[in-house]
Amino acid sequence: MQTQTGNPSIHKESREVAIDAMRLIGELHTLAAFTSIEPSPEGTAVTRVVFTPDDLRARAWLKRLAESEGLLIREDAVGNTFFRWVGTEPDLPAVATGSHIDAIPHAGMYDGTVGVLGGLEAIRALKRSGARPRRSIELVLLTSEEPTRFGIGCVGSRLISGTLDPERADALHGAQRGSEEETLAQVRTAAGFTGPLSSVRLPPDYYHAWVELHIEQGPLLEREGIPLGIVTAIAAPAGYRYIIEGIGGHAGALLMPDRRDALCAASELILSIEKHALATGVIDTVATVGTCDVYPGAVNSVPSRVTLQVDIRDINPIRREGVMQAVRRDVEAIGKRREVRISESLVNADEPAICLPHIVEVIDEVCRSYGITAKHMVSRAYHDSLFMARIAPIAMIFIPCRGGVSHRPDEYAAPANIASGTRVLASALGKLASE
Repeated sequence: MQTQTGNPSIHKESREVAIDAMRLIGELHTLAAFTSIEPSPEGTAVTRVVFTPDDLRARAWLKRLAESEGLLIREDAVGNTFFRWVGTEPDLPAVATGSHIDAIPHAGMYDGTVGVLGGLEAIRALKRSGARPRRSIELVLLTSEEPTRFGIGCVGSRLISGTLDPERADALHGAQRGSEEETLAQVRTAAGFTGPLSSVRLPPDYYHAWVELHIEQGPLLEREGIPLGIVTAIAAPAGYRYIIEGIGGHAGALLMPDRRDALCAASELILSIEKHALATGVIDTVATVGTCDVYPGAVNSVPSRVTLQVDIRDINPIRREGVMQAVRRDVEAIGKRREVRISESLVNADEPAICLPHIVEVIDEVCRSYGITAKHMVSRAYHDSLFMARIAPIAMIFIPCRGGVSHRPDEYAAPANIASGTRVLASALGKLASE
């Protein structure tokens, strides 16, 4: 991508962009009120599951804000919502930003929402500066980033990028207790989003660049006293399910030499996963056994079957697979030694994303112009940007969050950092839109 110099009003924006921080923080608090959960002693507790009445009311409110700015609004079949500030050359691929507003139960008020409302304020700030972008600038509200309702995250961005089959998506069942019979097709239709999901996918040249603003969801920026992070790569998870089958029996009557205890075998497997993740010697490799379902689950019964779910992440898929190969060698040895059967199934395996160096440099340049120290860093949580990278050059901007806490009521980002991150986002979008 080559920078154009034909629109001087864009190139002055790094000195002129001003963020209305009070308005932005007020809107974040207003958005947090679209929830059935009252504020908790730890902070503002937010539950806003996609397509629930709270989510739909929040969407309607956001559309009113965008309408007041004269932005063009479009919604697709899964509810992804596009707010466009039309540029002077509207046929060029647009520059985009965005995130999500759905929240897991008892979450906080900054995850995703900073990127959506910060994106809106970035557009406002550019408009107030008198800039007129060559390329259109688009804010995107992405549907169902959280896996709460349908058991899979980033539904909207997966469909936009073509990494989720539309028929499979429509057949997704509710993941919450009591909603297992609901499908995405039924729920989105009831929410007013109709049409074939095949229409959601965007072409590879639709966006010139994509930049997402987000809280870090980790402790590094705060710990190092750095006000802003520039993401250079996004780690991606691979999910596996292991079923360990042994022989159960009475806890008193089944003698120790005769046991084929599935839980004991599962314990060895869990430690194997931890060992091989650590053995890479790279902090970008992380592995987690997040669930352990024991059958029959009685204190006086030897476990006969255990189901484990494993999440392993890395920015290097070859290294990630190397960990799993080492684990598989241990699985074979554990199975033979303990005389249990261990089966593995792949749940998902997403590809990591590398941020475009040019966009990273644009953000760096903006930071330098504002005297902001920025840290180049990896995102170990994955975001919608992971999937937007399949169709557009991307980067992300991180702001610190207190204690690295996220997905909890005490999730918190300081207003000054929110405003600073939004100002950098605005200027970066302006520069990219001038190219």
